[in-house]
Amino acid sequence: MQYAVLRYFNVGGADKGGRAGNYKKNDTTLIKSALECAAGKRPHLNIYGTDYPTADGTCVRDYIHVSDIAAAHVLALEYLMGGGKPDIFNLGLGRGFSVREIVAAAKKITGVNFREKEAPRREGDPAAIYANAEKAGGVLGFMPKVNTPEEIIADAWRQNGPKFSV
Repeated sequence: MQYAVLRYFNVGGADKGGRAGNYKKNDTTLIKSALECAAGKRPHLNIYGTDYPTADGTCVRDYIHVSDIAAAHVLALEYLMGGGKPDIFNLGLGRGFSVREIVAAAKKITGVNFREKEAPRREGDPAAIYANAEKAGGVLGFMPKVNTPEEIIADAWRQNGPKFSV
């Protein structure tokens, strides 16, 4: 059987043409939650843990744009149709952004200075997680086109704006 396993890191954003996004109704991801705060749908954003051994004390995660995920699927299908062997690929930028960096980007893009509330760490949350996507680049030719949280957030906000909800 031919297969390719694509392991996504934190997916965000929306199609630049406004046709589709990534957020589900009960999704509690950081970017969606921050945009809901900016839209007035949440009273504040919880920041879980501020004492991690990172530059600003908050968790660091690798974020990838939903359009880059879609492109990776096409590349994986082409790879398999060309006789590629079954394999597993990480999809991410290969670097991370802290919770505070994502919050700052969301405030900048939306122009809304929403409230933050520091909360205790969530059990099991590691300080930093980011992808090693070198194999996806070398084997599939995968190269993310969106490289900043600002662009990911801007696309999601442009699709949903102040009415942000799904």
